[in-house]
Amino acid sequence: MSHRRYVAIGDSQTEGLNDGDEQTGYRGWADRLAELLAAHEPEFRYANLAVRGRLTAQIRAEQAPAALALEPDLVSVMAGMNDLVQPGFDAAAVTADLEAMLAAFSASGARVVTFTFPDVGRVIPLARRLRPRVMDFNERIRAAARRHDAVLVETFEHEVTCDPRLYGADRLHLGPDGHARLAAATAHALGVPGSDASWADPLPPLPPAVPWARARTELTWAASFFGPWMVRRLRGRSSGDGRSAKRPQLQPLHPTHPLPGDGLRTS
Repeated sequence: MSHRRYVAIGDSQTEGLNDGDEQTGYRGWADRLAELLAAHEPEFRYANLAVRGRLTAQIRAEQAPAALALEPDLVSVMAGMNDLVQPGFDAAAVTADLEAMLAAFSASGARVVTFTFPDVGRVIPLARRLRPRVMDFNERIRAAARRHDAVLVETFEHEVTCDPRLYGADRLHLGPDGHARLAAATAHALGVPGSDASWADPLPPLPPAVPWARARTELTWAASFFGPWMVRRLRGRSSGDGRSAKRPQLQPLHPTHPLPGDGLRTS
């Protein structure tokens, strides 16, 4: 099945953080997926309404109506991780917002794709306590996807999604290789010609980590990324404050006007 009008909504992962930079622009898995889809549809158009830092309720309020107005035939909805790491996370309320979006897009006639989340505790050791929360939320996402006939991209069940080499230095966002893998996973779930399950193949084993080096790495990460993140949260601030969507209208992908981040490695 080919698609002509693809709209992506969500937060920083869908915006494409760590796949590019503020100067060159961010590419990300959704842009990479759009390139794969465009290769099979001459009339293809793509919009990306995602904004970093957005909670699920904000995505529902701000992005979903704008996405529906674009009359897409394919919509990707990735939302919930910013909520999940918050104190007082209300899984039922967040799932209700996510499900309302899946229902609205499905009712519009669009094909809808959504995602489970990896085991963040294996990527960020300080977040191990969140594992039960992730597992419960993933079950809720799976059930919502079934109820609304959404295509589900399953990440939690695959070992490679916790490989630190697929993430950027902040460990919160995928790096270029991780974004490429997620684009390939989504293409496979959608049945895009030429796609397959090789995106889930494991990387070569890492050498055992020296304990003192691991401790130093964790302390450096906490000071560089976790600390500033906590300060923003305590102040009620978000990395997305004052930002808008990078690609708010459906547009073709012109070879002479590549998407942000083109030229970066893709494997």
